[in-house]
Amino acid sequence: MQMLLALTQQLLLIPAFLQFWSSDMLAAWLALFAAGNVVIVADGGLQLRSINRFLAFKSCVDCDGRTANFYARMMRIYLRIVVVLGALLIVGTELFPPAAVLGFRGLPTFDTAMLAITVGTLLALPANLVSGLYRVHGKYGRAVWSQNVALALGQVGQLVAVAWFGSLLAVAIAYVSTQILFALFLIAYDAPRQLPFLRRGRDRSTASLSWRWRSGQFGLGFPFFIANLTELALANVPMLLVSAMVTDRVAVAQWGLVRVISSFLRGLCILITLPIGAELGHDHAIGDKVRLRRLYAKGSLLVTAMASLIVAGLLPFWPDFFALWTHGSIPNDATLAITLLLGSAVVAPSLMAFVFANHSNRGDLLVRTKGLQLIAFLILSALLIPRLGPLGAAIAIVASDLLTQFGILTLVIMRQTLAHPLRYMLVLIAIMVTIMLGGSGLGLAIRAVVPGTGMLHFLVECTIWLVVVSVAASSLLIGRVRLRVLAAVPT
Repeated sequence: MQMLLALTQQLLLIPAFLQFWSSDMLAAWLALFAAGNVVIVADGGLQLRSINRFLAFKSCVDCDGRTANFYARMMRIYLRIVVVLGALLIVGTELFPPAAVLGFRGLPTFDTAMLAITVGTLLALPANLVSGLYRVHGKYGRAVWSQNVALALGQVGQLVAVAWFGSLLAVAIAYVSTQILFALFLIAYDAPRQLPFLRRGRDRSTASLSWRWRSGQFGLGFPFFIANLTELALANVPMLLVSAMVTDRVAVAQWGLVRVISSFLRGLCILITLPIGAELGHDHAIGDKVRLRRLYAKGSLLVTAMASLIVAGLLPFWPDFFALWTHGSIPNDATLAITLLLGSAVVAPSLMAFVFANHSNRGDLLVRTKGLQLIAFLILSALLIPRLGPLGAAIAIVASDLLTQFGILTLVIMRQTLAHPLRYMLVLIAIMVTIMLGGSGLGLAIRAVVPGTGMLHFLVECTIWLVVVSVAASSLLIGRVRLRVLAAVPT
């Protein structure tokens, strides 16, 4: 359901917006959406730091008491982050109007909408602490379902806002208001009832927190902060950089739309890896190397196959999809789309390594790798975007991913985890190439055989492709075949 709602937000709402907005307005909304996602970096790595502490408390005598005390203290830190950064955002918006910085001077409500979406996202930040606690105590599904309800209501609100008011500010308020309500529900209502022992930490929370303790939490969360800062930067900052450096607003909208698809694919892969990463972290903590190797090999294979299959289906049908998606109002840039989509598939194995590193306390490795990746991305963006426009941003993203997250982090994790990392890497590459070549070739053959244009033609093409792929993969439904395939994967 979370994946479906993300798909709705990033794909299905775009055509609805284009019914009421021009390409300039759509580009402005994509920039606002990216800015709201960047604000999540204000977490500072505290959520993953807290998850590791909550896991450590499970081996203590007074597990619930120590968890409640730590939770109360961390919540106070989160609330201070909201107050301080909220004030800075308000002052920064007054001093440096976002409309002037990002090239949207002709939109009168852009600055107010930017303030609403960034401050609103910041107000919902403390819910991260509850989500982390739920993940440790086997209640993560409640947090996800609550978020799903908020996302669904927010999307309905966005449709009403764009149809009724047509302004960026109204859509931004509809988007963030449900997030704030979701955070209040988790913090004030749901968490104290699901985990009653949290009330034990309230009495101690009135004690003052020393600067040394607070700075220590940020210091221990710094590796996770750098890692997630880079992930958020790669997903959202390019939209802001292209908006600021490229004068052609149609090219900005073009970039934003293609980036939506690649970001969705990356987010989908991350969602798949999260539950696997938690299990890997548990196996790493107890030293079960046999199960760890087997689970890592299967998890990385699953993510790689899934990403390759999606890209194999997107590439041949992309021109038809893009024309229908944008009602033909925005031209398609084939080179840009191919670069981002292929890059998303190639780096899929690195996402499993990244999530595992987060759940196994590899702080030094994360700082080195993700710090280098962020630096490489910024340098390449500064060099390539002024010369190549959006294509330069795409090359900067893919190159920084391949050079650092794949070339350093993934190789190190595989070498430390698997007994035969080189053999396993060759198997992954072979599977990736086979799926993408086979799926893309099948799609091109279907496009050549099936005549016509329009929505019906596109749906027929996709249906034929899905049927053929399903038949080809149906043998995996047989238990013996599936076990033989998994047994052949080197660990």
